[in-house]
Amino acid sequence: QVQLVESGGGLVQAGGSLRLVCAASGTIFSINAMAWYRQAPGKQRELVAKISSGGSIDYVDSVKGRFTISRDGAKNTVYLQMNSLKPEDTAVYYCNAAIRDYSRGSVSASRDYWGQGTQVTVSS
Repeated sequence: QVQLVESGGGLVQAGGSLRLVCAASGTIFSINAMAWYRQAPGKQRELVAKISSGGSIDYVDSVKGRFTISRDGAKNTVYLQMNSLKPEDTAVYYCNAAIRDYSRGSVSASRDYWGQGTQVTVSS
């Protein structure tokens, strides 16, 4: 069993900052890419930022220069530092990770896991 638990969302004024944290736990063998997605009301879920196990990083254009993704391999944790927040950043943010876990005494193929989501609301 593998779980992703997110924290750090909330309400902030435009221009403010928030830090999201996502911790993976359970019978983890290895974690490949970790990422943050978001979904605003009436819109499709979109990739916000992604970091590979080797540290390669990608951002959606709308957050470049404002958001920073990082990870701590020893803690199986990924972070999203969000600065200069805008009302259009308002969404539910989801953590995603590609994880190989121990299952029935063997190591599984890589599977996608998702967190429960955390609300980020930016007021104007």
